[in-house]
Amino acid sequence: MTASFNYEQAFSRNIGWVTDAEQSVLRSKRIAIAGLGGVGGSHLLTLTRLGIGGFSISDMDVFEVPNFNRQAGATLSNVGRAKCEVMAEMATDINPELELRTFDEGINAGNVDAFLEGVDLYVDGLDFFALEARKTVFNACSAKGIPVVTAAPLGMGTAILNFLPGGMTIEEYFRFEGHSEKEQALRFMLGLSPALLQMGYLVDQTKADFEAKKGPSTPMACEMCAGVAATQALKILLKRGKVISAPRGLHFDAYRNKYKITWRPWGNRNPLQQLGLMVARRVVAGQNPL
Repeated sequence: MTASFNYEQAFSRNIGWVTDAEQSVLRSKRIAIAGLGGVGGSHLLTLTRLGIGGFSISDMDVFEVPNFNRQAGATLSNVGRAKCEVMAEMATDINPELELRTFDEGINAGNVDAFLEGVDLYVDGLDFFALEARKTVFNACSAKGIPVVTAAPLGMGTAILNFLPGGMTIEEYFRFEGHSEKEQALRFMLGLSPALLQMGYLVDQTKADFEAKKGPSTPMACEMCAGVAATQALKILLKRGKVISAPRGLHFDAYRNKYKITWRPWGNRNPLQQLGLMVARRVVAGQNPL
């Protein structure tokens, strides 16, 4: 039996936490997601189930077996298939009326304007070490006044940063410019996670390797990222409730049963951040645990 699709029926169980009018607003919104792996794929499916009506999505990679522990589209039947194609299929299987634009060549200076055209919100799903693409999108969002939500899967928790138009910019917070790629990665990590709640239970420090651009991950963290990021998206798009934004962030760690609202005035120029960066540089140089 082939089921027919009806938007109001499909997302009727959202009503109560949102009004009918708010659900209609969500239906009219477009969200951009660059990166469809661990967090990005879960972002897309969660936001589709929230009833968002349009997406611009990007990923230039294919699914591989090492993706199985955390990526929504990673299955045996999808090994070798393009992430953009697979995730588009999964999202439209939930809502066949989605207005979907795909960018399977990745995001760069040449296509970032098209990627962000008509976008109401950007949700970051890029790989941690994809710094050039991330800066390209972040800077374009700042210039265009597009809100940004970035959720980092850290250990068995998530750290969230929101950047809102008129507030602290991404460059003002992270201070990437003029630094090496390794230093930028350290600044991104510490900026996302000033509380470092995740570091107390990393059992094999050799697996967090900045030189090889690899780190361990858990499915729990990726799913928490999607849930928290979608909640931030709802609040931003519906203008409902207080949104904590940079230089403040949120960090919840389910393993340690801890929740922190972090505050770093001046971002990575903050004296505490400067001290943390000094320690992080020594750690990475000596491959010792944080």
